[in-house]
Amino acid sequence: MFKKDITAGSKSKVKSSVQRGIRSKVVEEYPLLEPYIDEIIPKKGQLDHIKLPDRCALYALGATPLFFQHMDDALLPHLALVHKFPQCFARVRCDRGAIRFVLSGATLMVPGLTSAGGRLPGDEEDDDEEEGKWGDEELEAGEAVVVEAEGKEHACFVGVLKMGTEEMRKVGKGLAFESGHYLGDGLWGLKLD
Repeated sequence: MFKKDITAGSKSKVKSSVQRGIRSKVVEEYPLLEPYIDEIIPKKGQLDHIKLPDRCALYALGATPLFFQHMDDALLPHLALVHKFPQCFARVRCDRGAIRFVLSGATLMVPGLTSAGGRLPGDEEDDDEEEGKWGDEELEAGEAVVVEAEGKEHACFVGVLKMGTEEMRKVGKGLAFESGHYLGDGLWGLKLD
């Protein structure tokens, strides 16, 4: 979605009523963010709406990008927000072989998640420190999910699942995600100051 460098379009202040709606939508879509919502979108803070190419919008607080949205699709978190609150998002892990493809903007395929280095919710854990990190509930198609990389500390991709995790295990091939936002893409490099 943001493979090329992008420039921000017009910037406008979000009305307080719309900002309250965004807050409630964020809590509804990402319930684990509720304890941090006043830190992320303060009631007295001013949220900005920034137009991006291809009918996308970015919501930012000052120079801090928070969420982006394509038309009327789901609000997806910016990776800067994911890095600050990694425990608050549904996540999966891709294996080492898929990392370079993800960071070049290629579509993430199911084998990158179901192979030995990948992790899906409900997978048996081999490390005690990762116990429960991936969750036990299966993820459905259409859910916003963060992708972490095997052996790396921070998430590298956020997008919408193309198929559920249970189906991924059964089928073992195909597209795992629709386009999204990855480290090093145009949205990551966008300067808001």
